[in-house]
Amino acid sequence: MTSVPDTASSGAAPAAAPEGTMLSLNNVEVIYDDVILVLRGLSLAVPEGKIVALLGSNGAGKSTTLKAVSGLLPSEHGEVTDGSVLFRGQDITTMDPAERVKQGMSLCMEGRHVFEHLTVAENLVAGAYTQPRGNGAEDLEVVYEFFPKLADMRSRVAGYLSGGEQQMLAIGRALMARPTLLMLDEPSLGLAPLLVQEIFGYIKRLNEERGLTVLVIEQNARRALEVAHHGYIMEQGRIVLEGPAAELRENPDVKEFYLGLGEEGGRKSYRDVKHYKRRKRWL
Repeated sequence: MTSVPDTASSGAAPAAAPEGTMLSLNNVEVIYDDVILVLRGLSLAVPEGKIVALLGSNGAGKSTTLKAVSGLLPSEHGEVTDGSVLFRGQDITTMDPAERVKQGMSLCMEGRHVFEHLTVAENLVAGAYTQPRGNGAEDLEVVYEFFPKLADMRSRVAGYLSGGEQQMLAIGRALMARPTLLMLDEPSLGLAPLLVQEIFGYIKRLNEERGLTVLVIEQNARRALEVAHHGYIMEQGRIVLEGPAAELRENPDVKEFYLGLGEEGGRKSYRDVKHYKRRKRWL
């Protein structure tokens, strides 16, 4: 487990991505409206065939990180102003979003964003827009086999599904693009605990049974770290801690700030802990 140095302020160059890395962000800086700095030299790596969790509180920059990876920043007046985003070793920092999907990246956005006026089947077909015609029927059956509930509801209008059913539909729609990297933004948002457990069960199965690489953005740190292989903790646009998920689950500061297992009235920021320990070490 590693506390991450502040490369944005130190000027240190990021380490090269290790072999077998599917996605890497290297010292990425993101600015909105030419003035609002959100990501401050962020670096992370997603190994092929693994689940990586990116954790942090509201406003830490988690969703901005996904938008930088998926190419959606320009639609919100944002841009990557420094650093690079690599996918399978290729620099995709300025690549068109649709081209990134063709390269094998799929994103499930926060809030699910299903097409409420379309049926379940029509929503799924819409997810295959980058695929050659003729693959749709085969891919539909794969999704229905993985999500039997969707098969039973294929003719239902998506707007009438429950939150958990809509989340399954959003994941199923992303799978229709035949991704090698699935990115999920707050998949537990607004769901009851049992549904959260079910959704993360599906995420784990997708990784184990289909070998899908997953990057999941979550505030529910406990659930995310149960299925992830590796985790990053983010605050104020920077990575402040990273390590194997099992080690993060046992870290006392992570327990206090993100798992709700610490003392009441404790410290509010993991970055504060780093600074406190640093000061204590040098006093």
